Amino acid sequence: MLFAYNANKCSCLEVEQHENQQDRQSIYHEICEEEKLVTMPVLEQDELESMQYLIRDSAREDYAVTVTWWQPVKGELGTTRSMWGVVKWIDQTGRRIKLANDEDWWWIPIDAIVSVQS
Repeated sequence: MLFAYNANKCSCLEVEQHENQQDRQSIYHEICEEEKLVTMPVLEQDELESMQYLIRDSAREDYAVTVTWWQPVKGELGTTRSMWGVVKWIDQTGRRIKLANDEDWWWIPIDAIVSVQS
């Protein structure tokens, strides 16, 4: 609990109420974030093959793709992230790809990829 300076004419009770309101807002924000979490999508074989083709083609022909992948957050629940760029490396052993654009690069686990678009 914070103690208010007398010149502000704010009592300790008001400060405590303000802190409780911040706690409630924090809890509400956390609940809203948890509601956005999803399970990892299950992909069909033809979708996997299409994504693999686009990944290899991006690496070979040096053109940009948008990759969307699932990232775990809480147990079996997670969120999806997207990034555009060119596949610069396919790490077969580590089962990941290196996606790079003008601003950044990212290693993305192959098994977490849920979409690839050219």
